[in-house]
Amino acid sequence: MDREADIRVADFEEVDLGLTREEVVAEAKRCIQCKKPKCISGCPVGIDIPAFIQAIADEKFQDAVDIIKKDNMLPAVCGRVCPQETQCQGVCVLGIKDTPIAIGQLERYVADIERKKGAKCPKCAPATGRKVAVVGSGPAGLACAAELARRGHSVTIFESLHEAGGVLMYGIPAFRMPKDIVQYEIDQVKKLGVEIKTNHIVGRSVSVDELLSYSAAFLGTGAGLPYFMCIPGENLPGVYSANEFLTRVNLMGANKFPENDTPVKVGKKVVVIGGGNVAMDAARVARRMGADVTLMYRRGEADMPARLDEVRHAKEEGVFFMTATNPIAILGENNAVSGVEAIKMELGTTGDDGRCSFYPIEGSKFVVEADVVVEAIGQGPNPLLLRMLPELTRNRNGSVAVNCLGETSIPKVYAGGDVATGAATVILAMGTAKEAAVAIDKMLRK
Repeated sequence: MDREADIRVADFEEVDLGLTREEVVAEAKRCIQCKKPKCISGCPVGIDIPAFIQAIADEKFQDAVDIIKKDNMLPAVCGRVCPQETQCQGVCVLGIKDTPIAIGQLERYVADIERKKGAKCPKCAPATGRKVAVVGSGPAGLACAAELARRGHSVTIFESLHEAGGVLMYGIPAFRMPKDIVQYEIDQVKKLGVEIKTNHIVGRSVSVDELLSYSAAFLGTGAGLPYFMCIPGENLPGVYSANEFLTRVNLMGANKFPENDTPVKVGKKVVVIGGGNVAMDAARVARRMGADVTLMYRRGEADMPARLDEVRHAKEEGVFFMTATNPIAILGENNAVSGVEAIKMELGTTGDDGRCSFYPIEGSKFVVEADVVVEAIGQGPNPLLLRMLPELTRNRNGSVAVNCLGETSIPKVYAGGDVATGAATVILAMGTAKEAAVAIDKMLRK
């Protein structure tokens, strides 16, 4: 159940209120307990989904969350932001003729129940004496650290920012992912014995030699380098990457300036460029700051990579969608943004990727008034750390090249999450990190 749009658009409180106990139990009892459950293979971290659903049906909620935590130490996070509709729920057999099981809502419910009662820490294997360094405390870093700690290794996470959590803290707004919940689940990882050192930049406050002196190292630095369209006017004041805009608001509280130190320009008319989840986040944040928001996307709405729920929420909250429209310049007056010049696009045939091609329509240029522009067209791996490791082989897009075990070209150095795959989802980052942790464990035990 969602809060009313006209109420929630005025604050940053959580939008989705979740299911009731009765609804959760009834939903769990719909599961037919397949002999060959596809939902497990549809989950990037391999949670035993039928088992935890059966526990919920039996109203054994602690058993359910214990089952989840065997494979995932961030259940409240994943229950909220995982794209279940394309993963576990997307392959649910019931979805063929009926509605698939609401797996994400069930996961969220039992995680929230445990948090309210007080979570118990899973048992760890006996200490191995091996020390592993993890760079980055986002979903990948936390997942890798938790898995290694449970296997008996001593783990230290180095985080460059002043708070742990990575994109969960600086990228995803509180109305989608409340920060107290993120912090609680980070604390559960710390209870496994994981040490998190914030304000530690590898290559500066921590040398590369020190990093490589560990028994193994895992790079989970994410994809924090924003992409730009390279159109005229991008250097004008009032033009933000979505990464900067969301970080200023989500992590630094810039929407409350001067109460908080970090400022952000609060626009009256904001144009957000893009069609993914990050674009929806930026548009919805701008609405909560009082702006009229136009979201420009060069293809049709059906081609948007954002989750359907995020598109629906944005529309309900008053974001105006301008599809089949491509910005070609950002206009300015008196050294400030005054508008966006755009051109209408003609949508063509559907390609192998399932998305329409598009072509500019001659003579269709027009201007949309704006005083703030946010570009949300994607991001890639931050190159700063990677440049300090010249032996590290990278792919053409700048991501770290890894094999199927997460091994990089440097011995004992592994990588996972967005720094290796390119920008993806929270749960996919956790999945690759967990695979790397398993490989690190095997390597350390040889």
